[in-house]
Amino acid sequence: MAATAELEPGELIEVFKALGNPARLQIMQWLKDPEAHFGAYEPIADRRTVGVCVTHIQAKAGLAQSTVSSYMSTLERAGLVRPTRIGKWTHYRRDEERLTRLAQAIGTTV
Repeated sequence: MAATAELEPGELIEVFKALGNPARLQIMQWLKDPEAHFGAYEPIADRRTVGVCVTHIQAKAGLAQSTVSSYMSTLERAGLVRPTRIGKWTHYRRDEERLTRLAQAIGTTV
């Protein structure tokens, strides 16, 4: 990603598109506090450092696996989440560093 002052308009547009979907926005909100929102699911790895298993996101969202995979790919392309593969499972966590830079860029750009 470019430095905050040099943030490309296309990067902001990708973020806004990704968050423009209510389900993707809800997933981002859940991932902000994974223990509170996914505590009912047995973790495969530490949720804070590795993230939440995509199967747990799918179960909580009540959406098809293909839909959740597509949503997570969109969030990843926008730079909002980071994937980590553990065995056959992909885990996702928010990229808080990038989210902070985006918030700063929005504050100075918009």
